[in-house]
Amino acid sequence: MTTARDLFVITMDRESDRPVGQGDLSLALAGAEVIDLGGAGALVLEGDLMVPKSGAATDDRLLDEAAAKLSHDAPYERVEDWLWRRGRDLAGAYQSDLEQSGQLVRQKRGRLSLKGERMELADSPARTRALHRWAADEPVLLALAEVVGIPVEQPEDTPAVVDEGVTTVLVAVHDAVMELEAVRQRRSIEKAAFANIWRG
Repeated sequence: MTTARDLFVITMDRESDRPVGQGDLSLALAGAEVIDLGGAGALVLEGDLMVPKSGAATDDRLLDEAAAKLSHDAPYERVEDWLWRRGRDLAGAYQSDLEQSGQLVRQKRGRLSLKGERMELADSPARTRALHRWAADEPVLLALAEVVGIPVEQPEDTPAVVDEGVTTVLVAVHDAVMELEAVRQRRSIEKAAFANIWRG
């Protein structure tokens, strides 16, 4: 399992004040992939530039797919640009992959999936691992979950993220999610104004 998969599991498992948006989650999953690829030695961050390294395998289909999509041409791709490019419908890709592997199952009752279908997490080692990371207050997972709107209660002794590259990615994810929310609000205002014109 990867941080991205663990984040998806936590998003399905935890209650939140509002439904987690597919766009928000897709951006966070793309960020989690950058962190995982860095941990696997498939890339290094030079500032906010993602510099790929050859020969690193991750043993995860979606993460290997992400590695294959890295830009190998200087000046390389910025993390922010990657989030928007890779993040397009990435939540749906993770949902489909987990469903195909039997880790998400259709239920008559249960949580709404991102596609509007009733889905539920299956009891699996993957779910157990994700919940263990959550219970252990793993700082990267907590930070990504908080960005997408999952309530996080961090004890005072929770370790902070100290890796500069990881911090760069987390900041980029936060900024991208805020930008997406601003776009939503602007569209909502424009839609309301347009409706007022027709009613007037």
